[in-house]
Amino acid sequence: MPLRTHLEKYNLVSASMKKYDYLIVGSGLFGATFAHLAHKQRKTCLVIDKRPHLGGNIYCENIEGINVHKYGAHIFHTSNKEVWNFVNSIVEFNRYTNSPVANYKGKLYNLPFNMNTFYQMWGVTTPAEAQAKIDEQKAEAVAKMKADGVSEPRNLEEQAQVLIGKDIYERLIKGYTEKQWGRKCTDLPAFIIKRLPVRLIFDNNYFNDKYQGIPIGGYNKLIDGLLEGVDTKVSVDFFKDEIELPNGNKGLLKDHWKELASKLVFTGKIDEFYNYQFGKLNYRTVRFEQETIDCPNYQGNAVVNYTEREVPYTRVIEHKHFEMFGAEVYETPKTVISKEYSTEWKDGMEPYYPVNDKENSELYAQYKNLTDQEEDVIFGGRLAEYKYYDMAPIIEKALAMFK
Repeated sequence: MPLRTHLEKYNLVSASMKKYDYLIVGSGLFGATFAHLAHKQRKTCLVIDKRPHLGGNIYCENIEGINVHKYGAHIFHTSNKEVWNFVNSIVEFNRYTNSPVANYKGKLYNLPFNMNTFYQMWGVTTPAEAQAKIDEQKAEAVAKMKADGVSEPRNLEEQAQVLIGKDIYERLIKGYTEKQWGRKCTDLPAFIIKRLPVRLIFDNNYFNDKYQGIPIGGYNKLIDGLLEGVDTKVSVDFFKDEIELPNGNKGLLKDHWKELASKLVFTGKIDEFYNYQFGKLNYRTVRFEQETIDCPNYQGNAVVNYTEREVPYTRVIEHKHFEMFGAEVYETPKTVISKEYSTEWKDGMEPYYPVNDKENSELYAQYKNLTDQEEDVIFGGRLAEYKYYDMAPIIEKALAMFK
């Protein structure tokens, strides 16, 4: 029976048909890059994903001729030339530069904090004037703390004002942060904000990296290129679906994966892999409200943050601006936006980011101790390593494994 037919008939191939070098659980950037590099070394791989599509969180959905970032905005940026050359060998990247704008009560401010921001905030036109204003407001924050009898910031609000002053904190940090965390800044620990970068130049480029951009044609082009020649199967749940065993019986894939492959590459939730034996880790998550609008240009920028507490969403993404520039914007008569809401994590929700507090870090350390004892299992990615990753470091990690 041909491989594809068998994959359709059963959730997976039977153990008696073909044994792979690697079974890769998850087709996100780490899983897809690992599969690509292994395939180049003539290793056989089967990549499975529980979602009905490949690509993990970088998957794009084409709507009205626009590549919509279904799981939130993804902007590739790196200073590592090897990584940049690698992704461009798969698909050419465009010249998109991340230049978000903040909307506070109808007034717009450029991000990150730079001379454009300070001009809009205070009317200052030189770096010296901006620095003097920042220093003045920082001194006021320190004096207020001293008057209260404290020398170190007790919470995020005091920390932010010591770093940047009252005006920028109240207009551009406070409301946004409270929406992200679901708590008042006075109830959040100071260590959440260690530094606030200030640029005394007129530069709206959010990143400092040498290279940045978006794959021309969307991120699906990158994933498809990485997985070219690799066997894949979607809508397969590693923990719930079964595999046909050599004796004709069936068993859960998670218990019998060695019948299918010599090694396992796991990119899912580390606590789920070990059946939550030490307890469940917490995650941060986001929710999106997507809307197609009957106009070619809704907000004029890919990313607009809404920094006042009273607006329920944290930002609005207008997806066409990731890939369409100048007159191209008006070649598609409609546009697609996504309103992004920070949502408190509840079991069963889509996990996005780890929560790097003391309790969760100690819990992860127990799971990490188990992973260190595995001989035939490789763990990689945000969920398997319980670590926040940008895209470029994920690829860098995979490349290092094959050197």
